[in-house]
Amino acid sequence: MKKIILSIDGMTCSACSNGLEKYLNKQEGVLSASVNLVMANATVEYDEKTLNIAKIEEFVKKAGFKSLGEFKEIKFEEKNKKEKIEFIIFTILAILLMYISMGHMINLPVPKIFDPHINAEIYMITLLIFTIAFIIYGFDILKNGYKNLIHKTPNMDTLVGIGVLTSFIYSLYNMYKVFAGDHTQVMNLYFESAAIIIYFIKLGRYIDKISKDKTKEAIQKLVKITPNTAVIKKDGTEKTVTLDEIQKGDIIISKAGEKIAVDGEIIVGTAHLDESFITGESKPASKEKGDKVIAGSLNYDGYIEYKAEKIGKESTVSEIVRLVLEASNTKAKISKIADTVSGYFVPAVIIIAIITFIFYIIIGKDFGTAISTFVTVLVVACPCSLGLATPLAIVVSEGLCASNRNTHKEKRNIRKCTKSKCCCF
Repeated sequence: MKKIILSIDGMTCSACSNGLEKYLNKQEGVLSASVNLVMANATVEYDEKTLNIAKIEEFVKKAGFKSLGEFKEIKFEEKNKKEKIEFIIFTILAILLMYISMGHMINLPVPKIFDPHINAEIYMITLLIFTIAFIIYGFDILKNGYKNLIHKTPNMDTLVGIGVLTSFIYSLYNMYKVFAGDHTQVMNLYFESAAIIIYFIKLGRYIDKISKDKTKEAIQKLVKITPNTAVIKKDGTEKTVTLDEIQKGDIIISKAGEKIAVDGEIIVGTAHLDESFITGESKPASKEKGDKVIAGSLNYDGYIEYKAEKIGKESTVSEIVRLVLEASNTKAKISKIADTVSGYFVPAVIIIAIITFIFYIIIGKDFGTAISTFVTVLVVACPCSLGLATPLAIVVSEGLCASNRNTHKEKRNIRKCTKSKCCCF
């Protein structure tokens, strides 16, 4: 049995992660699979005699998602200035669109050129242009919804996609009728509904991304414990290298104020090392020849040379990161219940929306009202509030625990160091 953590691209809501998890668990050779929406990865235990990584990635592709390879580190996305500017622009456009389309209903001073009763054609074309811009802005939502519907794993984007396209197509039909001479249909346009639905979904994604990034920042502090470079001693000369270049058996030099690069054993020198991130003990430990050192430890006051023993994934820090990732992928009972409910939620909402549409037609309501109700049922039923809130709360709490522990450790060190005798000596 082997275990692998894959980075997954394309998941936008709990229905996505739940669908992928169910699909993977059905495959022959997969012993267990757990998908983490917040961290965007999947932990898969499999029989290496039956499967390999390539086959598992093929399963992910067939489920409608993309594997980005083995999860090696928590990738922290830099603040995307372009995305922020784009969001601000469409916020302004959304306000303008609502003003033009709804202003006359609440007696706001709308320019006559945009008055549907005076210039119906200009009014309709303006709304159409705005809506097309929003459809382009939210094309990723529509594409993802269609893709997941084709792969029989409908999700939040599927609901939104059906609602938006239904509103847009029905509005185009009524627009055609207005141009054909039936000016009563000018009030039966739902272009602004399609556009604003996309805007609010994007708004939710933008806020959600900020929350996820803050959580990743807290967890990523574990990864930043080790330095980026180290000085190795080879053939009597010193050379600065990256951690990836260090090999087992290399002799590494650590001076006062530097961090230990990899796990190893001291062969020359003595020093006091701060290992509090592992042991919880704030007082530096005295180290000499023959003692073990841990990657990430801070050398306070000495010069040592140590032999590299554990590098890469074998190091203590890498093992801690792996355990944290596995902990974040371990689902609590409440999280499993939320995933189960959200998995049935989307298909149920689609069925309810169709039944609602048919019911309104049967009781004699006009087609426009039936369509409006159909779209309303689809877009207000958001499973993300159920399926995303629970796992996000768990991962955020893990990040806060890590941050609070570091803060507590720093305060404890400050208190000790302000005494007559500093704890560092």
